Amino acid sequence: MSFWEYVGSRHAQLLTDAAQHASAVFQCMVAATVLGVALGVATYRTEWAGNLATTATSTILTVPSLALIGLLIPIVGLGVAPTVIALTLYGLLPVVRNAIVGLRGVDATLVDAARGIGMSRAAQLLRVELPLAWPPILTGIRVATQMLMGIAAIAAFASGPGLGNEIFRGIASLGSANALNQVLSGTLGIVVLALLFDAAYVLIGRLTIPRGIRA
Repeated sequence: MSFWEYVGSRHAQLLTDAAQHASAVFQCMVAATVLGVALGVATYRTEWAGNLATTATSTILTVPSLALIGLLIPIVGLGVAPTVIALTLYGLLPVVRNAIVGLRGVDATLVDAARGIGMSRAAQLLRVELPLAWPPILTGIRVATQMLMGIAAIAAFASGPGLGNEIFRGIASLGSANALNQVLSGTLGIVVLALLFDAAYVLIGRLTIPRGIRA
């Protein structure tokens, strides 16, 4: 059976796995973005705190994904839970680092001007600092998403959702007629999803970043 014949015969399952893969990455990126930006906001004003946040999240990234998921299985069991926890943790570093860099890069005179017209600290953050720091934050989100697309395939080890199941089935049946087709379909599916997500981020950037800031 050729690759395209295999895809045609398994298109329903492949689409289901792709949807689950995309959903898992999207939900984990939302969680990682909220946590990462919150950490950036909490630590960017102090040098040691920012360095601590960056170091802590980089340390998480050095743990092999298979090992982390394996360590989570005895605690939270198989399935979605270890996948969500692992992906959220792995997505933190680019978001935290870029949030800190972006917030520290905001022109101090603009913050002083906002303070001078009576803005509260929360208003300065929400209306001045975060909007100006949004381009690097979005870049961090894009980088993290590309990373998680690949790492999410390992979730199949813990019976998690996604295209990793197709890859693992192919690896487990190497030598059989469709083993290569399974690995290839899962891999290409992840590549296509990564490109679609990246295109969506480009569109979000064009819609949310003023042309002057992009320039």
